[in-house]
Amino acid sequence: MTEEQRMQRELRMVRKDHYDPELPDSVTSKDLDRVARNELKTLTPDNAERVARHLAMAAMLIEEDPELAHQHALSAARRAGRIGVVRETLAITAYETGDYALALRELRTHRRITGSNDQVPLMVDSERGVGRPERALEVGRSVDRASLDAPVRVALAIAMSGARLDLGQPELALAELQVPELNPDRAFEWSPELFGAEAEVLEELGRADEAEVWRKRSQVASAALAELRGDHELETIEIFEELSDDEDADDAAAAEGIPLDIDEMGDLASAVAAGAFDDADEESEETVGDDVTSDENLDGNVVADVATNVGENADENAEENMGDELDESASQSEK
Repeated sequence: MTEEQRMQRELRMVRKDHYDPELPDSVTSKDLDRVARNELKTLTPDNAERVARHLAMAAMLIEEDPELAHQHALSAARRAGRIGVVRETLAITAYETGDYALALRELRTHRRITGSNDQVPLMVDSERGVGRPERALEVGRSVDRASLDAPVRVALAIAMSGARLDLGQPELALAELQVPELNPDRAFEWSPELFGAEAEVLEELGRADEAEVWRKRSQVASAALAELRGDHELETIEIFEELSDDEDADDAAAAEGIPLDIDEMGDLASAVAAGAFDDADEESEETVGDDVTSDENLDGNVVADVATNVGENADENAEENMGDELDESASQSEK
């Protein structure tokens, strides 16, 4: 089977009764991230504009209304099913609606189109979602973790730890979280979730006192990051967009995070009152959301390699049975 035939087959997934959700006049292609817009340049101008608006709506709605966000992603896929960011968006919205099987298929397609491993953590979690924690571990072991950016490596560690918990292996779950980014003294965008995952596993192991320490660290890290941003709702993608336009973006990638000092502070309020985050005011907003870990700090111990197409062959027969609506509508839309 050629790559083109494979792509055509994988586009067979949208029901005939799918109707495009309404696009507000106020939403334009400029509301979509610039990097994502660049991927749409192979489309006709009119089609690129409409696809971009649907993707922008999906991004806006993903938290408050994931079902509607998914409908926008489906509409984008009907018109541009061969574009990596479109399949990625469809996968993420499917995951958020609990359709883990669809998320897995779309994530595999995105990986083939782009060659990127950035969504491997979501693939691991999706395997967990369909009840296959063993395969989730195989997928996670299929990539060289040292080659991943720090946020992706942290997300993968958390997903792998969750798979270990699914298998009743809390000690191994704790081991999965021992990555260089587990630094209790500094806060990065990934720190609250990573600290929280550490607390959860320690709780599972019956080490309640240690779990409480890490839970408090997660809270303090969240407060420090919110203090620096000045906006609890600021999305990571917006931070990256600002950095991408800054001449000093490369320097920001070497930032060392926000210093934390909670060892002698009784609670979060005390930490804030005691000025634990004062140093953050002297650092630029560029410290938030960056890949701050240098190559020298990467963990060189990589678990055994597994083929990157783990699980793909097992699902091919199921995918053969899907409808053929999307490839037809996509080709018609692009004409």
